[in-house]
Amino acid sequence: MDDLLGRVMKFLHLRGKFLFMSQQPDIDHLKKLATQIRRDIVRMVHACQSGHPGGSLGCVEYFVSLYFHIMKHDRKFNMEGKGEDLFFLSNGHISPVFYATLSRAGYFETKELSTFRLLNSRLQGHPTTHEHLPGVRVSSGSLGQGLSVAIGAAQAKKLNDDDRFVYVLMGDGEQQEGQVWEAAMYAAHNKVDNLIATIDLNGQQIDGPVSKILSLDLKAKWKAFGWIVQEFNGNVLEEVLTHLKKAQTLAKQGKPVMNLMKTEMGFGVDYMMGSHKWHGVAPNDEELKKALAQLQETLGDY
Repeated sequence: MDDLLGRVMKFLHLRGKFLFMSQQPDIDHLKKLATQIRRDIVRMVHACQSGHPGGSLGCVEYFVSLYFHIMKHDRKFNMEGKGEDLFFLSNGHISPVFYATLSRAGYFETKELSTFRLLNSRLQGHPTTHEHLPGVRVSSGSLGQGLSVAIGAAQAKKLNDDDRFVYVLMGDGEQQEGQVWEAAMYAAHNKVDNLIATIDLNGQQIDGPVSKILSLDLKAKWKAFGWIVQEFNGNVLEEVLTHLKKAQTLAKQGKPVMNLMKTEMGFGVDYMMGSHKWHGVAPNDEELKKALAQLQETLGDY
């Protein structure tokens, strides 16, 4: 019976429709997806010589966990998303990982990844809604705004008696935006407890290490603002899965949930790891070759 369930889940994934999370994750398959998505990211950014590979590579395990196990969602996309879990990307510059994940989940064909950042492409540098790309519910990239949008969506679900969750991802440099803290106060005060937020703690932003630019004790800060806070390593797939599941059990108890997710910028490509240099720089031909040598093809390139 378990073997039959596994085959059914694999079939649904291959068909691009993954409505309900499975009971037990296929760790090996998820790790293959993570490697393939990393290949997609470096190839996309290299092809147009523009984009943000560092943060994208660091967040792959989070996106794979969400879209291939945690969230209930439908690749037959509609903006309302009634009865589904919703995801909002606040730090929209890491669009390469978002697009690669959506395509691998069946929202659109993977060959469209080759149009990243080209004129008239639906895959612009920051996600946009006027391009009508399936999976994208809000334009993002102006940092500090995503949490507010997610709160609004979460409250709408409550008003509509929709019991699903709303997820949002932010960056740690983004925490320097004042709107984030206005939204943090609002969510806690109004008990928006169907909201599960995550911060990518890679310690890097465009101008250098976050600690040297404007550091914050984010754990103390979010607790003081009335949120439930948990911490985990965002580059260990098993940890991400465990803590995202735990977040669901912590939610709906009167407080929103904040995940502080420690990652390494450029994870998976040794010469990119841990440096703010790769926040927004594309690899050249030789660098791409080195990256792909470290990321063996697992599910087929686009």
